[in-house]
Amino acid sequence: MRNISVTVRAKVDELSYREVTDWLFGRRRSSRIRELMNIRHFLGQMGEPQKRFRSIHVTGTNGKGSTTAMVASILKAAGYRVGMFTSPHLSSFTERIVVDGMQIPAEEVVRIVKEIKPVLDQMTEQPELGPLGFFETTTAIAFKYFAERQVDFAVLEAGMGGKFDATNVVHALVSVITNVSLEHTETLGNTVLEIAREKAGIIKDGGVLITATEDDNVFALFKDVCSEKRSKIFRVGSDIRFRKLSSSLEGQSFQINGLMSRFDRLFIPLLGDHQLLNAASAVGAVEALSFYDIPIPSKVIEEGLRRVSWPGRLEIVQRRPLVVLDCAKDTEGARALKETLLKEFACERLIIVVSISSDKNLSAMIDQLAEAADQFIITSHTVMGRAADPSKIAKEVERHSKPYEIVGDVKNAVRRALELASDDDLICVTGSVFLVGEARRLWIEPRNLNS
Repeated sequence: MRNISVTVRAKVDELSYREVTDWLFGRRRSSRIRELMNIRHFLGQMGEPQKRFRSIHVTGTNGKGSTTAMVASILKAAGYRVGMFTSPHLSSFTERIVVDGMQIPAEEVVRIVKEIKPVLDQMTEQPELGPLGFFETTTAIAFKYFAERQVDFAVLEAGMGGKFDATNVVHALVSVITNVSLEHTETLGNTVLEIAREKAGIIKDGGVLITATEDDNVFALFKDVCSEKRSKIFRVGSDIRFRKLSSSLEGQSFQINGLMSRFDRLFIPLLGDHQLLNAASAVGAVEALSFYDIPIPSKVIEEGLRRVSWPGRLEIVQRRPLVVLDCAKDTEGARALKETLLKEFACERLIIVVSISSDKNLSAMIDQLAEAADQFIITSHTVMGRAADPSKIAKEVERHSKPYEIVGDVKNAVRRALELASDDDLICVTGSVFLVGEARRLWIEPRNLNS
């Protein structure tokens, strides 16, 4: 995207939504992401909007978006006004900032940017501060909007890591760390424990941590941090237990023994055993609010889970042939997807349309997907030049002796898969959130925005 910051400064009163989002994306690499000083200063200049609502903070390598959506849905079912902040988006920037299930209006994005830009410009001119980057600026927009809408709770998904993530300026009542595996090693650390320590940075003094980590060493680290901070800690699998009852293409039923209650039959319209782990984390998070005298009734938890929506995660967009979209973006996500495809979907052939971002472990991801796939259609998403070269993905596919084609354009790649598929075949589009966002437009157009 072009950087139009000069245009913004010259004609701030004539900004369109597209110009504003182009300007925002142009800020991607302009900030020292390892420090929170900049965003703390900026929010201070804006009247500390992050202190005007209660927060639940979610991080983890996988599942943090789904868990965030489940917690927000439960709190909304309880009658609270709820803000939800997630990233990245599938089709529209406005998906990142949601209040009571409604995306922030495009005109509100424009208005808020107009209001905050003079402060951002002043910071750019101060060498001890410097500019805010894209994610920091987007986080600030979300906090300002949530404060203006007088939300009771904000459920916040960390962008990367935890300790130095822009979202970590809140003092969350409950922190959730879904799991930890290798990711963003150039920034977060070279080992799982180093990355876990970064994520443990969201644990607050006197707070509550819910974690679904299956790594005993990681859990021991979290337990030590919680002891230092006099925080309560609860683990999915021991303190919170769940059991799957049944599943279909419509969703799955399960039981949970939670912190406060037993749930004999819950339902989520999301597929995959990993979503049960996320649901258990979400239930633990809302039950933990009882420690602050904020009880959430069991019936409300049931209703909130039943109503949750999280597009692009094993989302069925067509039948005969069946087409599934999934944002598996790393090795662990690919493993979970593979297991669900083999366990839950019956088909003659599985055709996988794949594009993977260049900073991911291509070899490990294709190792997982190739265990389920009969054929690959390799393509390249168009976001910020981040897609891996299709020829590199092809070399990984060749190791598994799987047939493949390379079709450069995402929509044409999906169309090619549809040409090849019979009614009894399954097409899965996966490998990147950005790929799924582009492919999804073939079935679901994003809502109209100002242009």
